[in-house]
This record gives sequence, C-alpha cells and structure tokens, in this order.
Amino acid sequence: MRGFRLFVALILAAFAAPAAMAGQDQAQPDVTVAGVIAGKDAMTYREIPFDVPAGVERITVALSYDKANKTVIDLGVWDSKQFRGWSGGSYDKVTIAPSDATPGYLPGPIPAGRWHVQFGVPNARPNSSAAYTVKVYFDRGSSARASAAIANPPLVDRPGWYRGDLHMHDANSDGSCKSQLGRKVPCPLFRTVEAASASGLDFIAVTDHNTVAHFDDLRELQPWFDKMLLIPGVEVTTFRGHTNIFGPSRFVDFRVGTPGVPNFPALQKSITAAGAIMSINHPASPSGEICMGCGWLWTDTDWSQVTAVEAVNGVNIEGPYVGLGFWYARLNEGKRLTGIGGSDTHDPDGPSRIGRPTTVVYADSLSVPGITAGIKRGNVFIDTEGTRDRLLEMAVVSGGRRAVMGERLRPDETLSMQLHLVAVRGAAVEIIANGKALAGLESTIDSDDARVKVSLDRAQACGWISANVRGKTGLLLIGNPVYIECR
Repeated sequence: MRGFRLFVALILAAFAAPAAMAGQDQAQPDVTVAGVIAGKDAMTYREIPFDVPAGVERITVALSYDKANKTVIDLGVWDSKQFRGWSGGSYDKVTIAPSDATPGYLPGPIPAGRWHVQFGVPNARPNSSAAYTVKVYFDRGSSARASAAIANPPLVDRPGWYRGDLHMHDANSDGSCKSQLGRKVPCPLFRTVEAASASGLDFIAVTDHNTVAHFDDLRELQPWFDKMLLIPGVEVTTFRGHTNIFGPSRFVDFRVGTPGVPNFPALQKSITAAGAIMSINHPASPSGEICMGCGWLWTDTDWSQVTAVEAVNGVNIEGPYVGLGFWYARLNEGKRLTGIGGSDTHDPDGPSRIGRPTTVVYADSLSVPGITAGIKRGNVFIDTEGTRDRLLEMAVVSGGRRAVMGERLRPDETLSMQLHLVAVRGAAVEIIANGKALAGLESTIDSDDARVKVSLDRAQACGWISANVRGKTGLLLIGNPVYIECR
C-alpha cells in the first residue's frame, strides 16, 4: 500500500508513460558535460550551462564526480530567468517539472533557453584533481528520459496481491479536518497519508479535484512514509461526470467546452497523452445541486480509453445510485472495464474511513507502473469492508485452458470455476453471469481458507462470469470478470 526507500522513488516511475519508458534510448542523456575540479577551485562557484529547447516538460540533472581526494561539490540549478533550487551535497540527482520537484527545488514552468547547473566547491585539496560529469535529461513530446532517469526500482519487486485505496482528498482540493484547537480547516495532506498508513494499506492514490498541487507534497512525504506507495492522481471534475486518472505526468486541462478542450474525446486524448489511466467515478450518482456533475452523462465517451469503473464508492455498495449496476451494464455492452473501489475520503478522521473499500490488485510489483498495469489487466477484487486479510482468487478452466479475472477464455461445453477464499467463513459465494446471480449455485464457505469449485455449462457462462462473496451485512468481496467467448 510499503513506499520507496530513497527520495527519488516517489511518483517518478508513474510519470513516465509506459510506451516512452520502454525505449532503450530513454536512459540516454540529452546533454552531457564533463570537466575537472582542481585544488584551486576550492571555495568557489562554477556554472555549467546547458540549453533547454521549447516543449520540455521535465528536467532531471544527475551529477557524478571523483570523491577520492575529499573533493566536495554542492549542487543547484538556475533556469534561464531565475533560481530553481539548491540541494548542496544531499542529492546527486534532482528533477524539476511544473507539477513537482525534488525537495529544495521549485516546481513550475520550464522556460526554453540557457539554464545552468551551479556548483559550489566547499572543499578541494591543494594539487588535487577530480573529474565530474553532469548529465541532463528532458521529458519532451513522446520522450520521457527525465522521468526514466529519476525512476527507482519498485518498492517490492515481486508479484502479489497489493491492497489500496484509489480515491481521497486533502487541503489541495476540498478535504477538511479538525485543527489542533478543534476548528474545521483544510486538511494537510500528511494527515491523510498518516491515516492511510495506519490502515495498513500497501498503496493509496491521492486524487484532488483538477489540480496537481499535491504532487509536490507527495514527493516530500514519500521518503518518510516508506511502507506505502503514494500514487499521484487527479479527480477530473467536469459538469457531466467525474473521473479519476492515475499516474499522470502533468496537469490535464479539465475545461471541456473551451478552445483547448472542445469536447470530451479531446479530454480523453489529453489524459492518455499524460500517461495516465482513467476510471469513471460514482457513475450512477444523481447529478444536481446535492452532487454537481457526479453522475456519468458523457454520451460521447470513448470506452476504449477507459480502464476502470468505480463500482464501490465509500460504504455505498448496492442500490440504484451505486456504481455496481452501471459497471455490470457496461460489461454487458462488451466494454472490458475493471471494477475498483475508493473511499472518497474528505476527512481522515471522519466516518468515511480511508481503505473502506479496499481495491486489491494482483500486480507484478509494488510500483506505480505495476499497480496501474495490474488494474488494466483486471485481476482485481474489491474488499468492501477494507479488511487486511480477505482474499478472492478466481480462475475458470475449460478444455485444458485457464483464465483468471480480467482474462478471456474460449470454452468447451463445460467450465469449472475455481475459487480460493480467505477470512470469509460463514459467508456465501454468488456466481454472477452477465450481471445476474445464478440461482442454485450459491455455496456456503465453511473454513477460513476455502477452495470452492463450481461447474457451469457453456450456455450459462457465455459473455462474462464473476464471483462475489455475500455475508449477513451484504457484499463482502466483489470479483472482476472472466470473459467467456462462445462465438
């Protein structure tokens, strides 16, 4: 839910679009400057100039030098007009973008022109010589070299189930909480992250409305909260629906109907260009003065650009105004969308608890690319009560072929649904086919670690099938579908 070990790990892997990250040339610097610091340079400053072309969206600067003779080089950066930051000897790699920057550096626009790395040399022994190399990387167009250069390995580099909350707010939009004197005030992001950490989550996405101001705060907080991955997100709030985007590399203009965003498909293209995935929020909510623009009313939605639907928002699980029915209806239309959940918490101390519901993702690694790719693949379930241990694993087997949630299967005449269920003793399994529970196939779970098999015929399963777990209080676990292709 377990965080990056070093500062540079925060959002940066998320900021690189997967296609851009894939190219081998992403590791190559755009600018390389080499030189020597000699003994005579002690207690002086030196400028290392480099040119920034138009259209750059992120800059990463990496410094390496020979420290054998106790030479010390402090590091800073000036853009073409002004000071952008100073880290001294704290970091050998720093990044600057409009949305965020390394602590000690100022986020903001990246003006084209002559920038410079500023060296300060507090120590260089007499007659010494220390070689240095400065490498500068740019994110520009489809190239994400700056993001690739600053990205660290995953927090956990192994496949597994990771538990998170994909929807919450803080003072950067409309989150509030009580101050030290008990007053209701805009709630600092660290309070939200503290509450999430206390819930034992592996990851969270902070999704303030229409802004990326919290990205810089996330970068500062991540090194301290090193047990939980912080994913940069935005709730893109339009007049005809709200959508969360996860892992954007930059601000996305939300103002549909203005010259820059003439229609909703244009907004979707901008989301994709920013390297983010898109999830429809609380889509069945009524839109009006109580919740302005909350329901999903965009009839020109390009569903091929949508990854997920928020099937559960907060504690609202079933009924006409929750997302489960909307999601099932889209699946019946042939749209392959992952069902997820989010607490939509606006007060970390309030009744809407962070982590309830929990979205549980099977991912190759605990990293922003790992989690977003896991959501895309769809091997995901929703733990509606936000426990730390409930598990729903599902596979469908037919004719020697096997598919897990999110995958496709072309069946023979019979199929076997194989379930692994943990910590739901006494609850019942529901088999869902094309949005409806199949009568007569319910199964009571008789242990805390249960294996359940259910046989289906081809006619029952064509389209899509999934499994839910229902307890006395309602749905406890909601599974994603396996798509059954009968044609």
